Amino acid sequence: MAAIAPDRPAARYALAPGALPLLGHALKLARRPLEFLTGLPRHGELVEVRLGRRPAVLVCDATLMREVLLAPRVFDKGGPLFDKAEELVGSGLFSAAFEPHRRQRRMMQPGFHQARLAGYATVMEQETTELLAGWRDGQECDVRAQMHTLTLRIAARTMFTNPISTEATAEVQECMPLINRGVYKRMVAPTALLEKLPTRDNREFALAHHRMRQVVAKTITQYREAGIDHGDLMSILISTVDEETGQGLNEEEIHKQVTTLLAGGMETTANAICSTLHLIAGHPEVERQLQQELDAVLGGRPAEFADLPRLDYLGRVLYETLRLRPPVWLLTRITTQDTELGGHRLAKGTILLVSPYIPHHDPGLFPDPEVFDPDRWLPGRASEAARTAMQPFILGNRKCIGDKFALTEAMLVIARLHAAWTLRPIPGAAREHLPEATLGPGPLPMRLTRRAPAVTASAATPTANGCPYQGGGQ
Repeated sequence: MAAIAPDRPAARYALAPGALPLLGHALKLARRPLEFLTGLPRHGELVEVRLGRRPAVLVCDATLMREVLLAPRVFDKGGPLFDKAEELVGSGLFSAAFEPHRRQRRMMQPGFHQARLAGYATVMEQETTELLAGWRDGQECDVRAQMHTLTLRIAARTMFTNPISTEATAEVQECMPLINRGVYKRMVAPTALLEKLPTRDNREFALAHHRMRQVVAKTITQYREAGIDHGDLMSILISTVDEETGQGLNEEEIHKQVTTLLAGGMETTANAICSTLHLIAGHPEVERQLQQELDAVLGGRPAEFADLPRLDYLGRVLYETLRLRPPVWLLTRITTQDTELGGHRLAKGTILLVSPYIPHHDPGLFPDPEVFDPDRWLPGRASEAARTAMQPFILGNRKCIGDKFALTEAMLVIARLHAAWTLRPIPGAAREHLPEATLGPGPLPMRLTRRAPAVTASAATPTANGCPYQGGGQ
């Protein structure tokens, strides 16, 4: 990032085509946002997009995107996505600006230490076993709903030893998709007046928001009434003290972090799992190779934490899914000062749009970018530029605090599921899906078929692969 040179004219960036009076590009972003965004890099490294009458600058170049993410003091969290998310979670870890984020992350980091992964994995294994025990051969179900329930239960049990009730779990499962979709709609809306109208969507969003606050408040109350330090994340939130200020988190701050962790721990990981299951089902050769690996490594038993480093092909399948369908697909940033990016002047307060989806689908970085090819992550296949452009968990000080937790959870769930079951989409089933703040396949009606694994356990050892999984039990 260069300092501004007042005597040098700044380069101009193009306006994205198709802007409408007053509406800007709101309709394109509301209806087919991925197709719209991936078509913009041909217009330049930076392209102006209109969110109604609000101008925003889409960063289309992977190198400039990295520059933005690695300079958080200049390109801070802010803009419409975080403004709307803050209505849900307040200034929690997800939406806080630089200074409060730095303090919050420092206080919460112990809950995500590598040493805790094995304990968290035990809960993941237990909850997945319980889910699969209820499956029946030939059953038809919405797998997305089941994965959202599973990841919510795992989030509740691993983050909070005193789990929320079954009733509260169902509440969060029902509320989060409404909130997630509502946050995105409000982000791209041409005017904030639309969210004030008494429409069905607005009423559902307001009710879901209210119900979420009640659920989280109940969780905190239950925990405080127990009065026990379980050594888990909730205990850390209650007892932690900032080493620089000597102050702890107040009640409202705890509430914000709990909401953030429930939302983040459920939604993004569930979408990553569902996208992987959807892609596997559509690629029989990938499914065959994956099940061969699972049979060889597991020998018919359920996957455990210690097995994960040996599931080389599964690691590549998951990482390729995160390339094609990154759950966190669109972020906003805001400039805190007059600055320059790629030779373009940006005034203080400029809204930037950052989409990992764009470089992930760049044919200059990934040959045949729309092809699902797990083997593109074999050693020596992917270029250094491609590996650098892969940002499913974002980059810098804002990198997802639970990235290894999420990778461990996704790999364990997929391994346990595909070792014992085959999933097939139900022909003709309705799959209407609207854009949301996180990317997933939408409703996933599938038929479950039990399979008999070949019991051929192997003594395979971990091998180098493209998946950045580093949480195995070695």
